Amino acid sequence: MTKIACLCSLLAVTLPALAQDVFSNQTNTALQKVIQDYPNHFRNIKGDRLAGESYKSKIEIPGAVSCMVTRYNTTENVFSWSCELIVTTEFEDAQKQYREAYNSIRNTIVKMDGEKPFILNGRYEAPRNATTGSSSIVFELLPAPPHMQELKVELMMSHADAWKIVLQVYDKKHNTVQTLTSK
Repeated sequence: MTKIACLCSLLAVTLPALAQDVFSNQTNTALQKVIQDYPNHFRNIKGDRLAGESYKSKIEIPGAVSCMVTRYNTTENVFSWSCELIVTTEFEDAQKQYREAYNSIRNTIVKMDGEKPFILNGRYEAPRNATTGSSSIVFELLPAPPHMQELKVELMMSHADAWKIVLQVYDKKHNTVQTLTSK
């Protein structure tokens, strides 16, 4: 009987810790798949058309509000992937989730077929409590392969009618920050 009690208490302690790791691992796995498809203009993760040149993403971060791929009307094929992670009216909740998202993204190791792995690295800056403010963290690829030099990974926290946290992967030729924060 004591073995069963010990096993139950061990499970009670380790399961919450495992659940936190699963979120982090699933976020990293999703982000890696998105980055791997960047050279293909996100063709392999583009799902059903939503509106205009926006498509539902086949790759989603668990618990996210929505994830989509967008094509921008330019002379070049420029695409972005964006994932709205959370929408809340509470600044403290948004600030906590922003920090957790940052912690699960930073130091993510991304492996591309036939290339050396690289790491996503960014510097955290705490968001300010303002009703119409925004904060963002741009992650660098260290070391960035030559064909990935234009890739940007950005985590944003912005406020319009509610606090939103958005993770974006885009080509720096087209900065999608204004598009997403104006929605």
